Amino acid sequence: MNIEELQSRCLQLEEQCRWLEQQNAELTAKLNWFMEQLRLSKHRQFGVSSERTASGYQQLSLFNEAEVEAQPASPEPAVETITYQRRKQRGRREMVLDNLPVETVEYRLPEEERVCSCCGGPLHEMSTEVRQELQIIPAQVKVVKHVRYVYSCRHCERNELTTPIVTAPMPAPVFPGSMVSPSLMAYIMNQKYGEGLPLYRQEQQFAHLGVELSRQTLANWVLYGANNWLALIYDRLHEHLLERDILHADETTLQVLREPGRAAETQSYLWLYRTGRDGPPIILYDYQTTRASKHPRRFLAGFKGYLHVDGYAGYNELPDVTLVGCWAHARRKFDEALKALPEDKRNKAVAAQVGLEFCNQLFAIERDLKDATPQERYQARQVRSRPVLDAFRAWLKTQKTQVLPKSSFGQAVNYCLSQWDKLIAFLQDGRLELDNNRSERSIKPFVIGRKNWLFANTPRGARASAITYSIIETAKENGLNPFQYLSYLFEKLPNLDPKDSNALDQLLPWSNSLPHVCRANK
Repeated sequence: MNIEELQSRCLQLEEQCRWLEQQNAELTAKLNWFMEQLRLSKHRQFGVSSERTASGYQQLSLFNEAEVEAQPASPEPAVETITYQRRKQRGRREMVLDNLPVETVEYRLPEEERVCSCCGGPLHEMSTEVRQELQIIPAQVKVVKHVRYVYSCRHCERNELTTPIVTAPMPAPVFPGSMVSPSLMAYIMNQKYGEGLPLYRQEQQFAHLGVELSRQTLANWVLYGANNWLALIYDRLHEHLLERDILHADETTLQVLREPGRAAETQSYLWLYRTGRDGPPIILYDYQTTRASKHPRRFLAGFKGYLHVDGYAGYNELPDVTLVGCWAHARRKFDEALKALPEDKRNKAVAAQVGLEFCNQLFAIERDLKDATPQERYQARQVRSRPVLDAFRAWLKTQKTQVLPKSSFGQAVNYCLSQWDKLIAFLQDGRLELDNNRSERSIKPFVIGRKNWLFANTPRGARASAITYSIIETAKENGLNPFQYLSYLFEKLPNLDPKDSNALDQLLPWSNSLPHVCRANK
């Protein structure tokens, strides 16, 4: 073999070596990615769901964090021994029983037994011993007959050609032609949507009480009550929602079996829109077949202001709306990147921990400003939060050039950079929040309920569920007892003009005209 052939062979081997090294690097990156996904999957399946920073993680010092975050130390007390007698505190048991009705049962000695066993003299009441118990009154069903009388004139009956007939007034029924009462309809709805008890289980409960009510009958009552009466309150709440200038939004999946032109296993969506920290809370759910951006555009038509969202792009096309990103989502990305690491690397000063600490500092500042006024919060954020954000962004840009985009840490870095304008929007107004957890907490009752009833049969049922959930969750946030509030609505709504906005406003969850029985006992 001559020199030229040897050189050609060497070039071929070098090229093959470079190709093998490149292939090895790619396979190693893929292996690392799959190992990250495996560790994350195992953690989601078997690990704790909390994202709280573990105390074992190394706390990194970022731009003099100790000086920035430390609070003035209080003087240490002198070492001394204090002897005192603690006054007995009012027990938690008494506090729990404060707002409950009390029935007193007294036990006295018969008159003939009130004789002293020593001298035979009469006994007097010296003191009492009290024991308190909680007694439960199980649900019971009874029949209420509504009988109204019809009156006529005896004189006219005998002497006139026509006789005036007067009928005593009676409240309109909640469902004409049905035996359901306002309280029963409220009970069924609250059990299903407030307590997560499916209709088939309620059917069994009623059977145990001696009442045969099929789940089809219960479903008809729920649909009628939601679509005919609660929808009036829902629409009025929607009008009030659009008048606010700060809202939150989120969405989750919902399976509806009988949607026209769609397979039963196709996923639909339940959208959530709610108010922020200002004013009476309003929580509204909206059933839609898809996750398309046209749905929030339609629901929020006329709204102008700030909207707290996660990273979903479906909200990007809303006109006259400033989107406010969620730092809880950003922090979660770094938390997952940390959990995707091997066990022996999680407590070390890795880059994912640095990103997590940046997020922790922002949340620590917000905790300090919890009781501040909006103007105070706005000023403090400019002084304390903005430097953290500037340093964080510079760090993110540096990390982007050093990480694999598809790795868990790379996804966390890219998420923050792509969402940066939304993530810093909270600096614009002191009323805005650092995260979108408020909407996630509001959508959780639906997610829990979905685990019990699994799916909706028809679009009409899905809309009824969205309306009922909206009324119940809004009632809860306004300090109302959902069952009592629904009962009151079903008593009043059939007897008022549905086009009278003022009359509907008197029934809203924050109205001062609601009876005291609707208020939840605190």
